[in-house]
Amino acid sequence: MSNPAIVLVHPQLSENIGTAARAMLNCGLTDLRLVAPKPDWLQDRAFAAASGADRVLLGAKVFDTTQDAIADCQRVWASTARDRYMVKPVETPRQAAQSMRDAMSLGENAAVLFGPERTGLSNDDVVLADTVVSVPLNPDYSSLNLAQCVLIVGYEWYQIATQDPVATMTKGASDLASKEKLVGFFDHLERELDECGFLRVTAKRPGMVRNIRNLFQRANLTGQEVQTLHGIVHELVTYRKSKGE
Repeated sequence: MSNPAIVLVHPQLSENIGTAARAMLNCGLTDLRLVAPKPDWLQDRAFAAASGADRVLLGAKVFDTTQDAIADCQRVWASTARDRYMVKPVETPRQAAQSMRDAMSLGENAAVLFGPERTGLSNDDVVLADTVVSVPLNPDYSSLNLAQCVLIVGYEWYQIATQDPVATMTKGASDLASKEKLVGFFDHLERELDECGFLRVTAKRPGMVRNIRNLFQRANLTGQEVQTLHGIVHELVTYRKSKGE
């Protein structure tokens, strides 16, 4: 097992299975196990709901009981929102994902149990788990459907597997402006600021110029944006001169 098994216990609808499969593949999870699904669960509605995650559906294993579905696992989590009045550790999906990673790094197999949407897992299913995983949500309304539960757990699993992506900025078709273009804009802007008297205090001018340049440096301007700024300055100057100011 390269990733934890997702075990759907008594899933009610083919669509529920399909959307859960879709959520799984979004997060790189492919080991789908079904406990006592309806005989006709693998139908067109499941594939339509899976929206392309066909290989997860086609690779799903069917079991008669929850015990059979997790027989090869050393560590099992049960997803439930209700207090079952059992003495069990409770983890958030993020904590559970880290615990799964730790267990699987030791060669242990892991699985997460999810119950049917209408009733959730039975107490007999929950008692088979080592740990309860509970999603911390609005206490006044914490209703989730099956696919949402699978996605939240899968997302946390996937995020731990990948480093946080480096922050980027979309820039369309234009590349970031070269320093030559930036300095050209700075010269243009500062020339006009001198002309209108904004930089008239000689002692303060160097510091004000540095602050203005730093302001635009932080903006990560593209070449097109620099051209736009040139145009803005030009139009402001033209308008002021047309008014005789």
